[in-house]
Amino acid sequence: MSKRTRNSQPTRATTAGRPGTGTGTSSGTEPVAGRTRLREPQRQRSALERYRGLLLGIGAAAVVLVVGGVLFLGASSPAYACTTILQPEPAASVAPGETPRLGQVTRDLGRNHVDTSTSVTYEFCPPTSGSHYNATGSGPIPDLFYAQDQATVPEGWVHNMEHGAMVVLYRCPEGCGTAAQAALGAVQSQLPASPLCGFPPTADVVVTRFDQMATPYAAVVWGRVLFLNTLDMAQISTFYAQSADRGPEPWCAQAQPGYTPSPGPATSPAASPVASPSPGVASPSPTKAP
Repeated sequence: MSKRTRNSQPTRATTAGRPGTGTGTSSGTEPVAGRTRLREPQRQRSALERYRGLLLGIGAAAVVLVVGGVLFLGASSPAYACTTILQPEPAASVAPGETPRLGQVTRDLGRNHVDTSTSVTYEFCPPTSGSHYNATGSGPIPDLFYAQDQATVPEGWVHNMEHGAMVVLYRCPEGCGTAAQAALGAVQSQLPASPLCGFPPTADVVVTRFDQMATPYAAVVWGRVLFLNTLDMAQISTFYAQSADRGPEPWCAQAQPGYTPSPGPATSPAASPVASPSPGVASPSPTKAP
């Protein structure tokens, strides 16, 4: 019996993986099971990159708010400003038997024409002169009664006064409400023809709301204001007779300095009756010569 050598092992024939045997891979190696290919480490994103979408959204919202705010302020802010509110002064003393001239004299603020997109700052309010619009429908404005929700601006009616018109102003809440509005709507029908030109008041008087003044009511002509605590038609009529038609550019020749009436009967533009207009509807005006 043959003896085995110590530590000797029986030999097994194997051909797996040997080149030239036709088995195994062509490279002679096999991938090791369970081995995972390592990825390259990711670069950590900055805070700006992580929150980029959120920041863009916040920025877009801010732009919308700013643009909306600008448009709102542009739409809601007034088209004029007042440096001060003019205060009533004590009436000047007059000689015995003399009829006092109503109203107080104010400083001339000029009479420049400005574009309708311009906002004018008046030295005092209510203004009795100053820069104003010169555009059809915007300045002068139609001689009407303007209800409390029919906004006008002084840049419009200051131009009316430049040509001699009177403007009756009211503020709210005193001039608002059904009774007050009805009384204001009847102002034109209670006035006579204008003193120099003979215009009917529906062609020479504006009644409109203006809140920036010291009293509930006021009547204004170029360079003069009559402050009123009530709608006193007697005082308004006297003020109109004393001071209307005397703007720096009066509409009619009769109001021009140095005017001399021509021989023969004069035709008064107020000879034919003119109906009082409804609020917001323009009435026909007599011919006004610049």
